[in-house]
Amino acid sequence: MRYSDTDRIYDELLLTRIQAGDRRAGERLAARWHPRLMRTAYRLLRDQEQARITVQESWTGICKGWRGLRKPSRFPAWAYRILHNKCADHIRSNQREREILNMAFEQTTPHGGVDKVSVDQAFGQLSGEHRVAATLYFSEGLTLAEIAEVTAVPLGTAKSRIFHARKQLQAALTEQPDVEGE
Repeated sequence: MRYSDTDRIYDELLLTRIQAGDRRAGERLAARWHPRLMRTAYRLLRDQEQARITVQESWTGICKGWRGLRKPSRFPAWAYRILHNKCADHIRSNQREREILNMAFEQTTPHGGVDKVSVDQAFGQLSGEHRVAATLYFSEGLTLAEIAEVTAVPLGTAKSRIFHARKQLQAALTEQPDVEGE
């Protein structure tokens, strides 16, 4: 669904009415935007329930801040940025990353597997940017284009972060001391 000029003008009108205290205008704007935000959240998180929770958290932030938005024409970018930040927060806090990284690196160690503590330690050694990219890629299964969108970086930067994160994780996991030899 393309966001037309008519849609944009109508949303600006609704936002102006919201800022003037019209509660029903807020309900109308939310009804118009909720499906869009859900589609985007689902695409980023790939889980319907996580998307629903994240969109609800986003609406809390949107509703708190929409009266202070100075340029109603900025609403779409502003709302999507709030959603992006909430999705990124949700992904970072997702505990599945450790299990999936463990499976992803089973074949990179001499013994055919790594323990969870080793994966956690290796993951903890990554820089923040590499950790976010690796989490999105390995645990959430996002494409490089989606990672670039979520982290607001060019596609080449997302590719580079995944490449370096993978190399650092492989190096950290293959350099684990042999416990049996001690």
